Amino acid sequence: MQLTGIRDLLSFLNYLDKERIHYRLDHLREDSIMVSFTLVGLRVELDFFDDHVEFSFFKGSEEVETDTGLLAALIKEHWGDD
Repeated sequence: MQLTGIRDLLSFLNYLDKERIHYRLDHLREDSIMVSFTLVGLRVELDFFDDHVEFSFFKGSEEVETDTGLLAALIKEHWGDD
């Protein structure tokens, strides 16, 4: 798959639609449009700029947790000024 910039956005969205992958569009930066989607065990954030594409992906466990103390610890560890 060759993605070279914003002109490829519609074809990429059509691809996701064809594959039945739910996605979200965001305009968080003044120079790009972000496409976010989640697969099993993987979340992807893909930014379409005028002349290029950048993406980040995040892997993790999909285990269900019930320990709210763990939730609080995760929030404290991954959010804040520390």
